[in-house]
Amino acid sequence: MSTNVPGTEGYAEEAPALIAKWRDVSFENLHRPVLHLVPKSPARVLDLGSGMGRDAAALAAMGHSVVAVEPVDELRVAATSLYPAPNIHWFDDSLPELATITKLAFRFNAVLITAVWMHLDESQRQQGMHVIGKLIEEDGHLIMSLRHGPTPIGRRMFDVSAAETIALAEAHGLALVLNAEAESVQQGNRRSGVTWTWLGFKKARISASPYEQPQVP
Repeated sequence: MSTNVPGTEGYAEEAPALIAKWRDVSFENLHRPVLHLVPKSPARVLDLGSGMGRDAAALAAMGHSVVAVEPVDELRVAATSLYPAPNIHWFDDSLPELATITKLAFRFNAVLITAVWMHLDESQRQQGMHVIGKLIEEDGHLIMSLRHGPTPIGRRMFDVSAAETIALAEAHGLALVLNAEAESVQQGNRRSGVTWTWLGFKKARISASPYEQPQVP
């Protein structure tokens, strides 16, 4: 069974229904506002809160080496079965610590955080951004979405503002390159009044010398 990670409440119990719903939404349609920030050539990408693996699979199909992090066992196990791509590496880990990922000492050209940040409280967001900032390569991108609207029964969510998130990212060397509002691609969410803010950031270049990368297993 899943470990009790704050913010994952309800996901294990509803995993079959969520997987069916999420598979009906394509990576391209969901991420349309930020697709231009996804690396065009093969790169190292970190997908945080990868769920049932749809986004990780899409990134892998583009030729990227993907580290997919998902703390809910029921979702992660389903993902490994649904999308058995050799260039996706699955990890049981979670924000804000990302204890396993940080120990691996990888650096990433892009970090994707889709529909995850709203599960973290203020102190967790501060800690999480500190960790994420150190995981991104110079000139690499952070791509994330912020959810606005009513919280489903049984879930743990916070309405996080773009202003707070931008200030927090900038404090960790991440410069804003995109701030876009979008309606939900899921009809049920639209009816409930759910909207999203998509943010893109670029890691400042601090050195001209290349960083030696360990190999993803």
